[in-house]
Amino acid sequence: MEKNELDRLFEQLRGRFDLEEPKVGHTDRFLEKLNTKKGVTTLRRPKNRWQRPVAIAASFVILLTTSILFFNSQTSLEEQVAEISPEASKSENYFASIIDEQIKQLEKETTPETQRIIEDTMVQMEKLELDYNNLEKDLIKGGNNKLILSAMITNFQTRIDLLQDVLKKIETIKTLKNYDNANTTF
Repeated sequence: MEKNELDRLFEQLRGRFDLEEPKVGHTDRFLEKLNTKKGVTTLRRPKNRWQRPVAIAASFVILLTTSILFFNSQTSLEEQVAEISPEASKSENYFASIIDEQIKQLEKETTPETQRIIEDTMVQMEKLELDYNNLEKDLIKGGNNKLILSAMITNFQTRIDLLQDVLKKIETIKTLKNYDNANTTF
């Protein structure tokens, strides 16, 4: 057929087309009729039988996870240490406040001349903090409490001594800088 013949055919059929949607299940009924006339039986499409069990399982997992997170909130390391030794918790707060004050003082003293020594000190402080965290874990695991508590106090004292030494060195650097500036007056 040529294009003109197709155009003429559609012009003749205009207004006669069925534009309605077929009813639900139309395809299944059509295939069933077609296959029964040919003697072929159709296999019905399997319905999504897995959706319901999966939805139930997913709901169960969500409920279980939520309940575990809500009801099984673990106490922090500091709270566990406080339960084992309230004195250790009090001394930790005391030493931590002293260390924080000295770190703030150290940060105020940052100059180009002191920057390197302050950075090195902060690296050492981080290492000592990691050692302290390990001591806390050992205490919770049930090690020799007196020995571990003594090591924890020594760790704090080491940090405080380190910060005091660095602050003294910074004062020395500032004094030398002021002395050099006074001698180089023009």
